[in-house]
Amino acid sequence: MSNGLEQQRVSASHVMVVGCGALGNEVLKNLVLLGVEHLVVVDFDVVEVGNLSRSVFFSKADADAHRLKVEVIAERLRAMNPMLEIQTICGDVAYDVGLSLIRRMDVVIGCVDNRWARYCINRLCMRASVPWVDGAIEELEGTARVFIPGKNCYACNLGPEGLRDMAKRMSCTGVIRRHEQAGSAPTTSLMASVIGAVLVQEALKLVHQEALEQGTFTSLCGKMFYYDGQHLTTKLLDFQAYDDDCAVHECWTPIRPSELSRQSSVSEAFRLLGQMLDAQSVTILLENDCFVDYVAERANDRRTEVMCPGHAVEAFVEKADALRGIPFSGLYQHEYREISADFPYGELTLAQLGIPSHDVLHIVADGQDYYFEMSEQ
Repeated sequence: MSNGLEQQRVSASHVMVVGCGALGNEVLKNLVLLGVEHLVVVDFDVVEVGNLSRSVFFSKADADAHRLKVEVIAERLRAMNPMLEIQTICGDVAYDVGLSLIRRMDVVIGCVDNRWARYCINRLCMRASVPWVDGAIEELEGTARVFIPGKNCYACNLGPEGLRDMAKRMSCTGVIRRHEQAGSAPTTSLMASVIGAVLVQEALKLVHQEALEQGTFTSLCGKMFYYDGQHLTTKLLDFQAYDDDCAVHECWTPIRPSELSRQSSVSEAFRLLGQMLDAQSVTILLENDCFVDYVAERANDRRTEVMCPGHAVEAFVEKADALRGIPFSGLYQHEYREISADFPYGELTLAQLGIPSHDVLHIVADGQDYYFEMSEQ
């Protein structure tokens, strides 16, 4: 390529794309057209009829069959390039993407629709010291930003108000429905094309680190690209914050190999960790979620066994016959955020605690922090 991008480096790059909606479709299309051959795609949703007006890879047959977005994406991208190596994760980036997998990426591209998902992508990338690119679209407006560990952190840019509103979300489907009710035409596909191109452009710049350092490219890191299609204007706004005291962008290093896997029981994990660390006290920190063994009714303290990660409790409660008719607000949960040697369920596996595949465990042994990469068994 004569534009400063090296085809061999582009082809060899490893890119993760989180979100397979309108923006994710455009990003993935551009990556494959440019020759990227190693992709990881993350999304937990199925194809809906509402996706068809703005997503190039989805069809009505996919929507009718309620096919997983990641499944359809992989199929269509392989049709574009049979040599493509693509791994799919049908899950939530907050709970189902392991840090070991993030570490293998050259760059992560976030095509998500809410602050919480961006916060989680940022947390993973900062821990793994991997740059990421973020895009957002709505109506005839769109933005693109770049976050590089040590230079720019999404969490540091949120501020108090952003942190309060972080869990709020309206998906692209919600935006479309809102405009349909108002009688206006959805413009998501237009913004996805524009912002998707900018995201891929910025991601591939990050793959060419030497060119960035030499000034061949200029990165968006520390800036926000804003596009206003209604008035055909663009702006570059300052968007850089990096607080040294922010725990979110703490880098996990060094990361050591281990024989632990998701199939390891808690008891086996403590045995192996004890051998490796020769420590008197060992604790496994559940950094991204908690483990809940039971919920209790606030009115009478009657308990119902749950035994699942915290993010799955509400869905369990909705289906439990013993809790039928009791609002979730009428319950409290008993949870573990740290697992120590006296954990009463030593027979449970790390997978049952909610630890995802390809993850890195944060261990505290005799007051010292350690990070162990799990095997892929």
